[in-house]
Amino acid sequence: MRIAFLAAPAGVEQVELTEPWKAASDAGHEPVLVSTRRGEIQAFDHLDKADRFPVDEVVAETSAGEFGALVLPGGVANPDFLRMDGKAVAFVREFFDLGRPVAAICHAPWTLIEADVVRGRTLTSWPSVRTDVRNAGGTWVDEQVRICEDGPNKLVTSRKPDDLKAFCEALLDVIAAA
Repeated sequence: MRIAFLAAPAGVEQVELTEPWKAASDAGHEPVLVSTRRGEIQAFDHLDKADRFPVDEVVAETSAGEFGALVLPGGVANPDFLRMDGKAVAFVREFFDLGRPVAAICHAPWTLIEADVVRGRTLTSWPSVRTDVRNAGGTWVDEQVRICEDGPNKLVTSRKPDDLKAFCEALLDVIAAA
C-alpha cells in the first residue's frame, strides 16, 4: 500500500517521520514523502536542524485517492505550516472523505483541527494541543496511543516521540485492517 507522509518544507520532527516510515517500509508498504513544494524538507531534532529528505510528490499535484493511508508527523513547526496551506488541509480532509486511515503524532492534530475532522472524535496529542482539540469539538485523552473509530475511517493519534513504538504498531494494525 502507498502511504503518504505529509511534511512541510521545514520543521518536521525527524524521528516522528523516520520511525513510522521505517515501520511501514519494513511491513512491505511504500512510504511517499509529500510536501507543499518540490526539493527537500528539513527535519529537526527538537529545535536543532537534523537531516534533509527528498520530496517524492507535491500536495498540489496529487490526491488522497492515490494512497491507502496518511501519516502526519509532528514537531511544532510542521503542522503549524501545513494548517496554513489550503491544499495541504484539503489533502488531509480528503483522506477522511474517502474513509482512509490517518495517523497523527505530537502537534500534528493541529492540521486535523484545521481540516475540521476532529469534531466528535476522541484523540490524544502533545499536551499543549489539548485545548485546541476540545475547542474543535473533539475529546482529548492522555494516552500513549489512541485508535479512534468515531467516524468513517480509523484515526491513530499519539502524544510524543517516546510513544513511537506503540504509534507504529497501531498504525500498522489499522492499515492491515483497512
